[in-house]
Amino acid sequence: MTNNDIFKKLRVALKLRDDDIVEILTLVDFKMSKSELSAFFRKEDHPNYMECGDQVLRNFLNGLVIHLRGTKDHPKIPGEVLLGTKGPKQEKAYDNRIKMQQRKKIDRAITPVKYKNKKKS
Repeated sequence: MTNNDIFKKLRVALKLRDDDIVEILTLVDFKMSKSELSAFFRKEDHPNYMECGDQVLRNFLNGLVIHLRGTKDHPKIPGEVLLGTKGPKQEKAYDNRIKMQQRKKIDRAITPVKYKNKKKS
C-alpha cells in the first residue's frame, strides 16, 4: 500500500475536502496548494499523477492530531470535531424538543382521508 492509498483512505474515512486538508497542513506550517494536493488523489496512469512522499504524509498526520485533539493550551474533544458539533449538548436537546413540537402541530393539522369506494372485508 502506497502513501497515496493511505492518504486517499484517510480523506474518505474522515470526509475531508481539499480545503480541510490544506488547513490541516497549515497547522504544522506545511504549505501546499489544492492543485498539488489533487495530484495525489488521481489514478496512477493519469498524466498529472504525483506520488505522495513520506514528508507530506507525516506532516498531514501530525496536523491531523492537532486538528482533532487541539493544542495543550486549547484542547478539543475529537468526537465533537469529527461530528462538527461546536456547542454544548443542551442546545441540541432544545432543538430536538422544538422539532418534535412542530411535528406534532403538523400531525394535528392533517385530517384523515375518507375514501368513497372503500372495500368492505
